[in-house]
Amino acid sequence: MNNDIKQLLQDVKAGVISIDDAVLRLKKAPFEDIGFAKVDLHRKVRQGAAEVIYGAGKTPEQIISIVKKLTESGEETILITRIDEAKASAIQKELPMDYHKEARIGTVGPVPRNTGIGTVVVATGGTSDIPVAEEAAVTAEYLGNEVIRLYDVGVSGLHRLLSNADTIMGASVIIAIAGMEGALASVIGGLSDCPVIAVPTSVGYGASFEGISALLSMLNSCASGVTVVNIDNGFGGGYSASMINHMEARS
Repeated sequence: MNNDIKQLLQDVKAGVISIDDAVLRLKKAPFEDIGFAKVDLHRKVRQGAAEVIYGAGKTPEQIISIVKKLTESGEETILITRIDEAKASAIQKELPMDYHKEARIGTVGPVPRNTGIGTVVVATGGTSDIPVAEEAAVTAEYLGNEVIRLYDVGVSGLHRLLSNADTIMGASVIIAIAGMEGALASVIGGLSDCPVIAVPTSVGYGASFEGISALLSMLNSCASGVTVVNIDNGFGGGYSASMINHMEARS
């Protein structure tokens, strides 16, 4: 049971909200059909996080309409992924949206307080991996996690990673982001006792095949506890890390 439902039940028990009002909240329509989209209004109840808007392929007008529906349903913080500067500028004319340029993410509403059990560490092999890493980091932060960034700590200079051993070993979950041969995930997996989410990037020379080389290396990692998401999928890494970092809600 997610934290929102727990809080609702605790408010009923404490007399902060009536039973009828609580029933009304749970009975609200699960989605709203606005023609070009069916906005999922119950996702936070089911999954613990509100619907995240995938911005690529959507017009600014469509994104604005979806955000407004989510806001009307009571969502305080909304993420919009994969939007460029031009699209962000058009949205900002209608909505108070912050644009995270490197992550290509727009956020409406405040950064939630940290509710995770520990720290999410986002590590990259090189500086060229930072755009994917920022997508992961911003996603995790806006889902209520404390995030530590370790950028440019790849295996070509292993001492850079080892100098952050305490941070690596103290994390609750680590997102290892790398292109080239993708070795960073295996090395981090061998140093840590927490889940490692590997994100291959399309960074690399010809034989890297736009991230396929890193993807295959990460899938074949010899380190236990390493799982892999799709190429350049920083959002998927950040979202999965947040779910892992909030598992105490089930205990």
